Amino acid sequence: MRIWVDADACPNAIKEVLFRAAERVQVRTILVANQFVRTPPSRVVESLQVAAGFDVADHTIVERMASGDLVITGDVPLAAEVVAKGGAALNPRGKMYTRENVRDYLQRRDMMDELRSVGAVSGGPSALGRKEVQHFANALDRYLAKHHAQPPR
Repeated sequence: MRIWVDADACPNAIKEVLFRAAERVQVRTILVANQFVRTPPSRVVESLQVAAGFDVADHTIVERMASGDLVITGDVPLAAEVVAKGGAALNPRGKMYTRENVRDYLQRRDMMDELRSVGAVSGGPSALGRKEVQHFANALDRYLAKHHAQPPR
């Protein structure tokens, strides 16, 4: 199992949680972005810089991930592709996208895009706070406990 991170829009607080978790359970974690992303010195954490362009990082993640991998993203269309390919997707607020719920998230996203385009709604989600970061950390820990074998000590 690997963790792929849609790193262009991933909040730094979430990256820090991921870095600690990757080291703790020794799971390979790849941050994919179209710009340089600083990572700590690590044998299991790395960054992959891709060309600039619309959805280049997303396409790279989907192309390289395997069934059973976890993808961290707030991008619902990317999450839908990941789930369709047999992976799991977790957003930075701790919501897990599944085969059962990803269509609902896509429909809500599309509806909100439409409402924003006609001016009925403005803005996006609220800023990420400590509560949301903790919710993400808890969801990640539960996922790793269930899906990733702990390394021998």
